Amino acid sequence: PQAKLIFSMSLLLGTTITISSNHWMMAWTGLEVNTLAILPLISKSHHPRAIEASTKYFLVQATASTLLLFSSASNAWFTGQWDITQLTHPVSCTLLTTAISMKLGLVPFHFWFPEILQGSSLMTSLLLATIMKFPPTILLLLTSPSLNPTLLSVMAIASAALGGWMGLNQTQIRKIMAFSSISHLGWMIIILIYSPKLTLITFYIYSLTTAAIFFTLNSTNTLKLPTLMSMWSKIPTLAAALMLTLLSLAGLPPLTGFLPKWLIIQELTKQELTTMATTIALLSLLGLFFYLRLAYCATITLPPNSTNHMKQWHTNKSINMLTSILITLSTMLLPLSPTILTIP
Repeated sequence: PQAKLIFSMSLLLGTTITISSNHWMMAWTGLEVNTLAILPLISKSHHPRAIEASTKYFLVQATASTLLLFSSASNAWFTGQWDITQLTHPVSCTLLTTAISMKLGLVPFHFWFPEILQGSSLMTSLLLATIMKFPPTILLLLTSPSLNPTLLSVMAIASAALGGWMGLNQTQIRKIMAFSSISHLGWMIIILIYSPKLTLITFYIYSLTTAAIFFTLNSTNTLKLPTLMSMWSKIPTLAAALMLTLLSLAGLPPLTGFLPKWLIIQELTKQELTTMATTIALLSLLGLFFYLRLAYCATITLPPNSTNHMKQWHTNKSINMLTSILITLSTMLLPLSPTILTIP
């Protein structure tokens, strides 16, 4: 318990240092603290898969941190500025975009993310998909005026396409959630230059919905589609709530997940980028297909024959209060959208 507390506090500390710093060295320090704090949490199960995942994560994050430090140092070399908002040299901007893309798992640097989520426990996967992506996203927001719009748009559309396409053929729920994360990152990045506030709203709502799904899966110990199929016969209420949360993550109205997609498409149309808005909206249909498949498995399908996985006869029927709150927010927050839009 003491070790877990130390690692959790280090995660919070690293995130706080990064998002509140003006100097590149402090931002880099925060990212390193984050990486070192999450590694023991990934490898705590002592399974070979978990050890492999933590090794891969360390190598990718160390490479990305080195690139980030190199980009900031080269910018300081050419301009004499260590301030995060003063990133003006073109080569440094490109290097920073590459480094942050590796940290986030954007296409074409996405290969590590599904493998690491597959090797981690559900709660660690939730940390990797939400909290660990917050500091790099903030760094992108701070440097957004200097970044290359064309490069970001290409990476965003590629992420939305690949996240939807690769998720179609998966049966492991953690891998499906990983490709869902890559697809949502595409939505966040495409609007970054034009409206950074929208990127933050999208990130918050994505984190909320993903947390609700992971908490639900954790309370029923569900890792694969066959286990999900037997959920309705054990906890029908939670299965119905999970279906709504999945459809919210897919972005179907009148659920909460529709709000960021609606605002992003509206903003892209205002910026006269109708083709880009149409393309990313069509690509989200790929993701909708596997969300619908998950929702279908959770609520409508019952396993027709005996499956190879171990039956959970004694399922924990007590649902955590936090899970209930997260599910409610991630499905019913859309009526509050006028309030969110009036925030200055």
